[in-house]
Amino acid sequence: MHPYLNHLGSDLCRGILEFAEGRSLGKSGLSWLKIHIANLYAGGVDKLSYNGRIEFTEKHLDDIFDSADRPLEGRRWWLGAEDPFQCLAVCINLAEALRSSSPETTISHMPIHQDGSCNGLQHYAALGRDKLGAAAVNLVAGEKPADVYSGIAARVLDIMQRDAAKDPATDRDAVLARLLVNQVDRKLVKQTVMTSVYGVTYIGARDQIKRRLKERCSIEDDAELFAASCYAAKTTLTALGEMFEAARSIMSWLGDCAKIIAMENQPVRWTTPLGLPVVQPYRKLGRHLIKTSLQILTLQRETNKVMVKRQRTAFPPNFVHSLDGSHMMMTAIACKEAGLNFAGVHDSYWTHACDVDQMNRILREKFVALYEAPILENLLESFQTAFPTLNFPPLPERGDFDLREVLESPYFFN
Repeated sequence: MHPYLNHLGSDLCRGILEFAEGRSLGKSGLSWLKIHIANLYAGGVDKLSYNGRIEFTEKHLDDIFDSADRPLEGRRWWLGAEDPFQCLAVCINLAEALRSSSPETTISHMPIHQDGSCNGLQHYAALGRDKLGAAAVNLVAGEKPADVYSGIAARVLDIMQRDAAKDPATDRDAVLARLLVNQVDRKLVKQTVMTSVYGVTYIGARDQIKRRLKERCSIEDDAELFAASCYAAKTTLTALGEMFEAARSIMSWLGDCAKIIAMENQPVRWTTPLGLPVVQPYRKLGRHLIKTSLQILTLQRETNKVMVKRQRTAFPPNFVHSLDGSHMMMTAIACKEAGLNFAGVHDSYWTHACDVDQMNRILREKFVALYEAPILENLLESFQTAFPTLNFPPLPERGDFDLREVLESPYFFN
């Protein structure tokens, strides 16, 4: 593998790379190529229904041809995209297809991406069989993709409007709510929602929101900015807790189990659904001094003492990552068996345009298969077997969401 030019790299690297094997587009491939341009252009277009995205691309065909023919001398429409080089590559491929006498037989080497929507929360919603959370992250079919960030922003706005109605003379929150009520949008809460799965703390959330508010230069006074960030972070985390109650209780349960194990000076270990054993490596660092005739060297080395706090905070995100890694591996193996080319980055799955429909079916089937197994029950049992003298908390309550709905959800990955 090349250290710089690989598919995990930047937009430029991804724009240059393509599958070695070309496949003819077919009817569905032509549609996916158009959807892919809209996804790469982003700016809200990627939140439209599939038909809306195809319409967007067809409306901009002139710009797409111009970008393909004269990328630097022309109108340079492709430069407005969120991923400009990938967008340009698809413009060239689509222009070639549409100009040929038979667009559907045009050979394409282009990888088309299908991305999970807030994938960590999708895994938590499946683990907790959480109906409300599942609907928010597209585990359920809808007219167009549900946008979890807009959903949380709407809840935050709701809480702030209630607070703003209180008396500012007696309630500090009312003052801050009035200050922020016009600032709430998906961008303000997006980073906090994304990192909530990875155990973002209140302080982390406050700093993220403070940076967003600072970018807007809407609050000049530093003390006021700090107070507003504290209030907005508290409100965002409250809204998250309401919308993803199951995720919060599973996160807490995982953290509690990890703390019980780490207090015994043992690292947390588990086995993924695919049989991969994992051990968390976090141990306290010690110093080892070596005296020579010239100097004293200080070497850092791990001690036998585990870091209790780090073991606890890292376990929920690491465990969920091991599940999304299992999902990708299951999908990759099934795609290989079906004769599909496959590439992937975290929660973005890639294949040829003509094979997207088949890959979509496979990845949904594998997600359902993964979560039909008693994952949390197995985890608790493995802890109880490894530490028979310790008492672990009971499993969190689960909802009654029907996992098989994922099979019919067009925007689960989109």
